[in-house]
Amino acid sequence: MNQLTSLEHHFLIAMPALENSWFEKTVIYLVEDNEYGSMGLVINLANKLDIKDLLDHFELPVPTGADFLEQTVLIGGPVDLERGFILHPSNGNWKSTMQLPDNLNMTVSEDFLEALSESQVTDKFIVCLGFAGWEPGQLAQEIQDNSWLTIPYNESLLFDTPIENRWEVALGTLGISPEFLSCEAGNA
Repeated sequence: MNQLTSLEHHFLIAMPALENSWFEKTVIYLVEDNEYGSMGLVINLANKLDIKDLLDHFELPVPTGADFLEQTVLIGGPVDLERGFILHPSNGNWKSTMQLPDNLNMTVSEDFLEALSESQVTDKFIVCLGFAGWEPGQLAQEIQDNSWLTIPYNESLLFDTPIENRWEVALGTLGISPEFLSCEAGNA
């Protein structure tokens, strides 16, 4: 897939065609979209865990009074729910980090959590367990089938918009109100 057709570093917005599916009303940050397939992280499905629970799980000290302790851990997708992914601005030097555009990184190493336990991470971040994945060509077909809308990356949507509002806000960036969505694809 060439740069012009890749949806890497975009958001996918679930359409009504995905009602009653795992992806109903989800917003996904697309980390990879190439000839090998696509991988993304759902950014608006809350897990029952928060950061304090995650630090406890890894037997890391919990800093007192840190603002981020009650931040919700997200369900990043239905695949590999034990695997963690952290999206954050470029900061620090982590063992396993993938640099993404617009000063965004994805870290999958435990040293980020260790830094959290020592209150050494002050920037915005989100933690996802699991991911969403597509075989080569599958996502393009789903978009053609009217399952997803796409929008460019928006830092405010990722880090500043409350989790429960991300789907509506993402639609709003396109000037779409949820009550006007239809399952039917149009043909002109």
